[in-house]
Amino acid sequence: MDIVLKANKLNKYFNEPEEFHVLKDVSFEVPRGQFVSIVGKSGCGKSTLLYLLSTMDTEYKGQVYVNDVLLTGKTQNELAKFRNEHIGFIFQFHFLLPEFSALKNVMLPAEKLGKYSKSECEDRAYEKLKWLDMEKFATKLSSKLSGGQQQRVAIARALVNDPTIIMGDEPTGNLDSTNTQIVFDILKDLSKSKHQTIIAVTHDNEFAANTDRIIEMKDGEIVKP
Repeated sequence: MDIVLKANKLNKYFNEPEEFHVLKDVSFEVPRGQFVSIVGKSGCGKSTLLYLLSTMDTEYKGQVYVNDVLLTGKTQNELAKFRNEHIGFIFQFHFLLPEFSALKNVMLPAEKLGKYSKSECEDRAYEKLKWLDMEKFATKLSSKLSGGQQQRVAIARALVNDPTIIMGDEPTGNLDSTNTQIVFDILKDLSKSKHQTIIAVTHDNEFAANTDRIIEMKDGEIVKP
């Protein structure tokens, strides 16, 4: 089995206003192409876990591996480079730059990576928008798109560098039921047809029930791996 992500005995503490043990010996593995949802009540540690796995939070004990690369202990610059190439992130809010077109928003991570020419970045971005049936909005300012369209552009942006893993923090949490289904179907198709590994934190039980695997958390621990 091709293991893409491995978390080994992750422990996380918050020290303000007093010490609180947020994550307690969290360990699990995710094989390539699996669509995983992480669920649990608010405050159980699921979003904290996602930020550790995505290397955005480095204050923890334990180890995180992606593609057999140990990320724990790397410098912020090393992590930023690795993250841009290997981890695509979808937030609850799309965080698009309103003054840029949909195409330009999607191009930005590819341009930052520095592996492709400007025309290649544009071609890659357009290809991802086309996957998501958004190519006809490529030149439209992101601020002029609907909420569902903006989230699809955000998914295209997460995909532009062909990441090893897509991580989502409530990726449908800000959408109505119709757009929630559209976004879920896109993610499911990416997992099946492109063998894309996806890890999503969600409060949506229906969303979670239709993923390949549910990791349930309670009080900082995994109760169902």
